[in-house]
Amino acid sequence: MSVSLHERLISVCIALLLCTSLNGQERADTTLIRKDRLVPLMIGEAVLAGGSLTALHFMWYANYERQPFTFFNDNRQWLQMDKLGHTLTAYQVSAFCDRSLRWSGLAPRKAMWIGSATSLAYLTTIELMDAYSVGWGFSTGDAIANAAGCGLYISQEILWQEQRLRMKFNFLPSPYAQYRPDLLGVGFAAQMLKDYNGQAYWLCSNPHDWMNGGEWPKWLDLALGYSASGMTGGTENAFPLLNNGAEAPDVTRVRQYYLSLDLNLHALPARRAWFRAFRNVFAFIKIPAPAIGIDSNGRIIGGLR
Repeated sequence: MSVSLHERLISVCIALLLCTSLNGQERADTTLIRKDRLVPLMIGEAVLAGGSLTALHFMWYANYERQPFTFFNDNRQWLQMDKLGHTLTAYQVSAFCDRSLRWSGLAPRKAMWIGSATSLAYLTTIELMDAYSVGWGFSTGDAIANAAGCGLYISQEILWQEQRLRMKFNFLPSPYAQYRPDLLGVGFAAQMLKDYNGQAYWLCSNPHDWMNGGEWPKWLDLALGYSASGMTGGTENAFPLLNNGAEAPDVTRVRQYYLSLDLNLHALPARRAWFRAFRNVFAFIKIPAPAIGIDSNGRIIGGLR
């Protein structure tokens, strides 16, 4: 696991807030460049990227010794939940950079490529910081996941000029954080970033995106999700005594696959600026809803997800 993923997700939230403050409108397909928008946007993004990377260096990497460029294979950890976190991050940063650039008047195709390249360059910079930090290294799996997120966004813009498969995230507290709070977090905010047992990643779409959906509401998406459970360590649960002094529970690490419903905020009317700002920030979160699924042991599972 690349621990810097936690800070990376925080950086995404900051980026979304910045884009919202600069862009209260939906992305516009226009070729009339607005310098009064483009210049503040570019300055803001440069300050955000530089400031967040500098802060990340002093908050995290400065505490570790430097090393020559080193590779680090963490592909087996957390049943690949962290890799989906990288994919989601790259996808959402691409989307918000593209939207902001179009808002400033850049042509759609240019905005798409520049926005996605900005996303990939930013996340790759963090991977390179990992590469020179003792105890970590450059994760090829993370880099591939970052590229996959950008690719998911770009491919849909090229094929359909819209996002028919929207990648989202949600979190519900799990019972496992209590056993290893140093690793899985204390409190809702920390656990949302650290406890992969409570996270789920989704691909959401609507019948109207593909065909005539009839009476199906355009704001109600179908959602396919992936999560994992039973994890008190990265690759195995080999902790006879946990850091709270309790005996480790005998739990099985399982993958979980879900079918659920989701609210598409962008399909709702947005006449007021505050609602446009709200949905630009929070549209990447899947609303918890009833779900049914199956785990890797073949058991049927269900409930709120």
